[in-house]
Amino acid sequence: MKQLGVLFQKEWRENLRNYKIFWIPAVFILFGIMEPVTNYFLPQILDSVGNLPDGAVIEIPPPEPAQILAAVLGQYQLIGMLVLILAYMGTIAGERKSGTATLLYVRPLSFTSYFLSKWMIAGLIAIISVWSGLLAAYYYTFLLFEQVDFVKFIQFAATYSVWILLVVSIVLAASAALPNPGFAAAVALAVVFLAQLGDGLLGAYWTVSPVKIPNYAAQWLVDGPVRADFWWALGIALLLIAMAVTFGVWMSRKNAADTKV
Repeated sequence: MKQLGVLFQKEWRENLRNYKIFWIPAVFILFGIMEPVTNYFLPQILDSVGNLPDGAVIEIPPPEPAQILAAVLGQYQLIGMLVLILAYMGTIAGERKSGTATLLYVRPLSFTSYFLSKWMIAGLIAIISVWSGLLAAYYYTFLLFEQVDFVKFIQFAATYSVWILLVVSIVLAASAALPNPGFAAAVALAVVFLAQLGDGLLGAYWTVSPVKIPNYAAQWLVDGPVRADFWWALGIALLLIAMAVTFGVWMSRKNAADTKV
């Protein structure tokens, strides 16, 4: 436990020095603000670039606040996932390739603490980023449109946080298993986006896939998801997170000998 605390502090300082703790939340906040602001000014934008005849009036019914917050998830599912994968693809593989991991490996090291410290920091920053962005979207949606019930918003954001932790776990497990950051990023991207693509094509045949968690998160803003399907999907996601962490610990130990000296 003491070693985990020391390694956690090391990872915190490292993420502070490379500004990940600042720029990752900034990206999520930016996209969180853009969706309600863009929807609010959409008629003026279309009017200025639409080359419409004189006297033509564009009337677009204002979107529902729940639709705006759900659309923010659409941004996060593409840009947000890419940001997290690129930010943490070299967390372990990069240390091995550059040789900096040698400074740790020559000491008595618990690889469980080693991996968990990186997973905890990456997960913490990812969760802070997502909640910051969603809270910004919630505030501007309230400011420009109407208020969404805050309890529903909490359920919405908390459910999506599980999906974010799953993505972070996949990225770090890939970084532990593969020899370089680029390869780890490619595999993590393939796993995440192919899973989403497969669910989009065949998802009607199953309802308990963890890939459906973003959809279930958005459903909390309206009537809520079907409880049985939601809890099964959540349980499978938590199991996959535990499996990815266990796999990451094992691969960190197994590949320690491949560290560049």
